[in-house]
Amino acid sequence: MDGEFRVSRAGIGIIQPVEDTQIHSSGPRSLPAAWRSWREKTRNWKALDNLPAIPVMAENFEVLENPEAYRLTLLSLIAEARQRILLPALYLQDDDGGREVLEALYSAKAAHPELDVAVFVDWHRAQRGLIGKDRSAGNATMYREMAERFGPGVEIYGVPVQRREITGVMHLKGFIIDNTVLFSGASLNDVYLQRHERYRIDRYHLIRSRALADCLAVTLDRTLRQSRAVYPLNTPSAPKTAEIRPDIIAFRRELARTRYRFAGDRIRQGEIGVTSLFGFGVRDNELNRTIVELIRQAKSQLVLFTPYFNPPGPVQRALDARLRSGCHVMIVLGDKIANDFYIPPDEPFKAIGAVPYLYEANLRRFCKARQGFINSGQLDVRLWRDKDNTYHLKGLLVDEHYALLTGNNINPRAWRLDLENGLLIHDPNKLLIGQHRAELERVLAHTQRLASHEDLDPFEAYPEPVQRLIKRLARVRADRLVNHVL
Repeated sequence: MDGEFRVSRAGIGIIQPVEDTQIHSSGPRSLPAAWRSWREKTRNWKALDNLPAIPVMAENFEVLENPEAYRLTLLSLIAEARQRILLPALYLQDDDGGREVLEALYSAKAAHPELDVAVFVDWHRAQRGLIGKDRSAGNATMYREMAERFGPGVEIYGVPVQRREITGVMHLKGFIIDNTVLFSGASLNDVYLQRHERYRIDRYHLIRSRALADCLAVTLDRTLRQSRAVYPLNTPSAPKTAEIRPDIIAFRRELARTRYRFAGDRIRQGEIGVTSLFGFGVRDNELNRTIVELIRQAKSQLVLFTPYFNPPGPVQRALDARLRSGCHVMIVLGDKIANDFYIPPDEPFKAIGAVPYLYEANLRRFCKARQGFINSGQLDVRLWRDKDNTYHLKGLLVDEHYALLTGNNINPRAWRLDLENGLLIHDPNKLLIGQHRAELERVLAHTQRLASHEDLDPFEAYPEPVQRLIKRLARVRADRLVNHVL
């Protein structure tokens, strides 16, 4: 096929062959109007060191090693809980892993009736089957069956961030169990919990802090649980989406105004600081702003984790500015085979199976334009793959001073549509260096460095069904939309 396949901020399309373009380090580029507008809006944004932070003793911060440790820690915390168990997750799946967690919640409630036990999941995701599978009533059926079997006491709330799932989901993270926060991008099912042989790798952080737990819990309670748009899904009386559309609209307005509220304090000897960040919508999104500011302020080294390579414009421009300044940038992402939507060529093709190829095409274009930085070693792109397991890491490590823990995929969908949050870890005394380095080394053990954009498969090598679908999207000009909802 003549020409090159391209996925960019402008969308998906076929372009004519051109010489490789490079991003040179000589002289600043002129910024488009949208970027100048972004800079103007963030001109008064607080310096990262001046953001309010909750002091936490460094010994109360722990990086867990793997999905099994995540599962065992979660179950142990649930069994030991005496005050509250609040679990926000994209979904709690009807499989062995999901049922194990839900049964543990009912057991904890039975042992300690005074416990406040609530799970918050996406409203739409909970009421449909898996993509590419037969239609079903989704995980809500299990929720109702469990409630009938064990009785009341464990509420599972459906949170409708948008009127349709394709335009945004509830993506908050951070399990609150008494005065402990277990923060991960992982949801609750077999593969995230490594209930059987396969796993989906994520990041897992345990923080013991009553102030942080209270901060996150208040927002879940006041903003989500008390909203007229949020209903329990484990009862037969849950309304239809059409019946609550006005409430969803009002709820979205409330989310756009929501911020975590806490009393910050000075970080003292032996302490780190934690800033909780809330993010919803394009305008005045403090999580998005902090992500860009973290990248912009990186001086010597920056590590970016993302499972789906489709960086928003402000992120891509900030990365380019760091490369031009001489900062070492490492991007760690999953190989297309480690994408949770990947379908092996010997299995029946479904449209969702094209998604990993779209991300890879984005990455190929990005690397081609920055091949000079790859050659010099300043840009280090690592692809993760471990057999048939999948990759789901998100977040940032910056100059061994900051770490961002988040479920945000750092893509246009997360940037504009989903309800997101994150924790910014301030470590001015570098007390967590050992844990962060060990986490990174565990991840990199299953990665390969890209020496060139040509190491990635070209469009012509993609399976025929994938090529046909991508061409069709470009032909009907659905490319830009697809790039924004991926």
